[in-house]
Amino acid sequence: MGEAGVGWVTAIIVGGIAGWLAEQFMKSNMGLIMNIVLGIVGAAVASAILSALGINLGGWVGYLISGFIGAVLLIWIVRAVRPA
Repeated sequence: MGEAGVGWVTAIIVGGIAGWLAEQFMKSNMGLIMNIVLGIVGAAVASAILSALGINLGGWVGYLISGFIGAVLLIWIVRAVRPA
């Protein structure tokens, strides 16, 4: 989060938005706290993956994009691991 210039308060707000967008996209049913967690953790996961591929996203828009990508990835992984 420090690399992108995103503070903790912004990370919580943008993480919540990214998690909510991922929830809508994946047609999942999560709560507010889980959306924030998914967005923040998803941003960290996606940033690491994208950095390994040589793609660096900066600022709050980049954080939102990587949070959305990561949250969608995390929801997909949970659905693949957890039996229906």
